[in-house]
Amino acid sequence: MNGVNGAAGSGLWQEARNADGRVYYYNTQTKATQWTKPTELMTASERALATQPWKEYTAEGGRKYWYNTETKQSTWEMPEVYKSALSQVPSLPAKPVTPANQFVAGGGASFPPFQQAGKDELGDRIGPDRQIGFGQSDSLRSGGPTFQKSTDPEYNTYEEAEAAFVKLLKRSNVQPDWTWEQVMRATIKDPQFRAVKDPRDRKAAFEKYVSEVRLQEKDRAKERLAKLRADFGAMLRSHPEIKHYTRWKTARPILEHEAIFRSTDDDNERRQLFEEYIVEVKKANVEREAVTRKSAMDELVNILKALDLEPYTRWSEAHNKIESNERFASHDKFRTLSKSDILTAFENHIKSLERQFNDERQRDKSLKARRERQNRDRFISLLQELKGAGKIRAGTQWMEIHPDIESDERYTAMLSQAGSTPLDLFWDAVEEEERALRLIRNDVYDVLEDRRYEITPETTFSRFQKEMSANDRTKFIPQETLQLLFERLLDKVKRRNEENKHASERHDRRAIDTLRSRIKHLDNPPVCHDSTWDSIRPRIAHLEEYKALDSEDLRRQAFDKVIRRLKEKEDDVEREREARSRRIEHREHDRDRERIERDRDRHGSRHAKHASRTPEPDAYEADRRKAMADRERQYRKGGATGLSPPGRDRRLVEHADRRAAEGRLVDYRDRSERERRDSHREREDDRERSYRARDPRGTARAEELDYGGAVSASGGRRRRGGESEDESVGSRKRLKRDRERDRDREREREKEKQKEEEERKAKKEEVAMHSGSEEGEMVED
Repeated sequence: MNGVNGAAGSGLWQEARNADGRVYYYNTQTKATQWTKPTELMTASERALATQPWKEYTAEGGRKYWYNTETKQSTWEMPEVYKSALSQVPSLPAKPVTPANQFVAGGGASFPPFQQAGKDELGDRIGPDRQIGFGQSDSLRSGGPTFQKSTDPEYNTYEEAEAAFVKLLKRSNVQPDWTWEQVMRATIKDPQFRAVKDPRDRKAAFEKYVSEVRLQEKDRAKERLAKLRADFGAMLRSHPEIKHYTRWKTARPILEHEAIFRSTDDDNERRQLFEEYIVEVKKANVEREAVTRKSAMDELVNILKALDLEPYTRWSEAHNKIESNERFASHDKFRTLSKSDILTAFENHIKSLERQFNDERQRDKSLKARRERQNRDRFISLLQELKGAGKIRAGTQWMEIHPDIESDERYTAMLSQAGSTPLDLFWDAVEEEERALRLIRNDVYDVLEDRRYEITPETTFSRFQKEMSANDRTKFIPQETLQLLFERLLDKVKRRNEENKHASERHDRRAIDTLRSRIKHLDNPPVCHDSTWDSIRPRIAHLEEYKALDSEDLRRQAFDKVIRRLKEKEDDVEREREARSRRIEHREHDRDRERIERDRDRHGSRHAKHASRTPEPDAYEADRRKAMADRERQYRKGGATGLSPPGRDRRLVEHADRRAAEGRLVDYRDRSERERRDSHREREDDRERSYRARDPRGTARAEELDYGGAVSASGGRRRRGGESEDESVGSRKRLKRDRERDRDREREREKEKQKEEEERKAKKEEVAMHSGSEEGEMVED
């Protein structure tokens, strides 16, 4: 086979192709495959270039370029290092051309003998008649057809063969749009057609040639278009009337007489060049406007600085000042600025002013903080001086040292600043002394515990000092410190005694309340307001609550509380009964007065109209009188015994007593009477309105009842006969509605009474203990 094509082998390595036609190399010994060409199969020039960093590659269009694997650079021109490496390769001597056998039948192709080591799967696939190589002229295997000597050209390398084939294509004027069949028909009879032996390599060389030709044509088209673009641009620049906003349909009549315009016949190409020129002009115009705008913005910033604006200046004020500025109004470049641009410049200027203002404030704040810190340090040094002089010790009060420092400038400088006050710093100094005193206090406590000495309210300082001086750990403590510790220990003892006293009093109060509760709930017979201590004492002497109290006075005190509470309840009931009687009298008095006024109005109307009318009877008068009689009877029964009435009224009174004890007294009877009174008034008003509605005369007053003063003596029968049937029916319906409404109200009142009864029973079952009077007594429901 030839040195490049087919599946070849030299020693261990063999060349082969995959299904896509890509060449790879196979090691017959290790069974390894690789894409790179082994050194054993490389030619002399390939070995020389293998050590170079520059590698040759082919672009998509077929154009070759070189890439440096070390510097990652690429170039279209062959590097000098690459050329020198190629020049150092010794030229191979031309192999002698031996006559090759020629196929008798007129095939024209020479077939070299195969080497036994070169046979592989590719040789078996392409057949023996295609396994040919450069410079081979041996006959085919024995037994084949008869060959004659051929004059086909022989080349040493594949590159030379490929160059000869490409030269044939150029000589045959092969076009890039030809197909391979057209190329074969045009060049197959030429001997150079078989310079490349393998048909696949021959077709690949043709495709490479087509790619190079197309690339060259494209380059020539680019060069022509570049020259035309330059000339077209010069022509457009010679027409100043063409601006960046000019359109093609406007510019075409101006340019169509130019020679450069007629140098191309493609109108789309002309328009494309024109559009490219307009884009450049627009870009230049935008850049020019940007430069002008930037200059105007810079100048506007200087104008804003000259206006001496404040950080809090409003936009409306600043805009008026800018518009009235002479420099702004005289220059045309400021017209390129929009109102938004001016506002942006103003905002940036105000932000810079605010930053300066904030920086100044921060600097002033830092200076103030530094000054305040220095004042605190000086005052702390003053406190240290007082501490060294012995004026500040553990337990020292502020008023003890205030007269000594009130005129000192280190103290007065602290009065007008924020942060820690002089009093805070003073207490910090006292706290330090307290911490130092704790060690001495612990020693004193240890000595008192070791000596089993207990301090009482009667202990004197001299006795305490004698006990401390008798021990080595405390005999050197200064007298002032011992005095302070003794006062604190004495205060602690007194506080503990007071707490014990209060605890004992609380215990006694609780025991009294517990005993009072048991006395209150005694049964058979219950305790009443006229019970005596001598009669109750034997009944409670066996109780734990009675024994819990050691003093007879405390037990008698619990009994007195129960009796006082019962008497208060009886007084409350009596007061409630008197108030209820007064309310009934007032209601009767008001009812009589209203009845008198109604009669007066009725008689006055009768005299004014000289007629008489019998009023309708009150359907609720009998019920009302019966209810009043029942209430009076119940009140008389309760007043005869001196106690609350039995039955329902007694339960209501007990419930009212409990509500009064809790501070939530509700007058149910008053509310019931008030509801009855309101209901009666509503019925009276409805009846009055019904009288007015039944009035058949249009001349009667709407605010007064008509008792027949405007009719003749023939009487009410004629008047009643004159009423319309509709009015009589309407009056009856209204009266029926009034009765139904009264029944609904009665039912609602019954429901409320039942609900109150249920609540009373539930509260009676659950006995709750509440805090009582100021003496600590307890109140139960």
